[in-house]
Amino acid sequence: MGYVSELRELVGHRPLILPGSVVLIFNQDSELLLQHRIDGGWGLPGGIMEMGESLEETARREVKEETGLIVGELKLAGVFSGPEYFLRVANGDELFSVTAVYFTNDIQGEINIDESESVDLQFFSLDQLPVGLTESYLRFINHYIKEFVQ
Repeated sequence: MGYVSELRELVGHRPLILPGSVVLIFNQDSELLLQHRIDGGWGLPGGIMEMGESLEETARREVKEETGLIVGELKLAGVFSGPEYFLRVANGDELFSVTAVYFTNDIQGEINIDESESVDLQFFSLDQLPVGLTESYLRFINHYIKEFVQ
């Protein structure tokens, strides 16, 4: 049983503060890898930190689990938190996310879709992102564009 599952057994659906990481992964054409999640929306590879991990380790683990890719160098784009990052998930669990957003074009391996989380993984041009990205993911991407794209 994972850390969050254990906490949920104690606190039920009450709000938790949960740290995690996501990664903006770019190919050689500067296209962004997005994950078409089984819930129907598009997002970035990433997830919640496990006990004893650093945020960077979380990013690497989640990318490997969700995409099959191995990440080399990671650069920090920013850390996002606050009331606009409150979530209520389908089962009623509530959380405030604290998310470290990294970016990289240093990847190895072949894309391998984890079918328990994703139906597809595709690269998109930053000016032609798919419909279905949540506000949080759009904030992360727009921050990256504003701060790192010339």
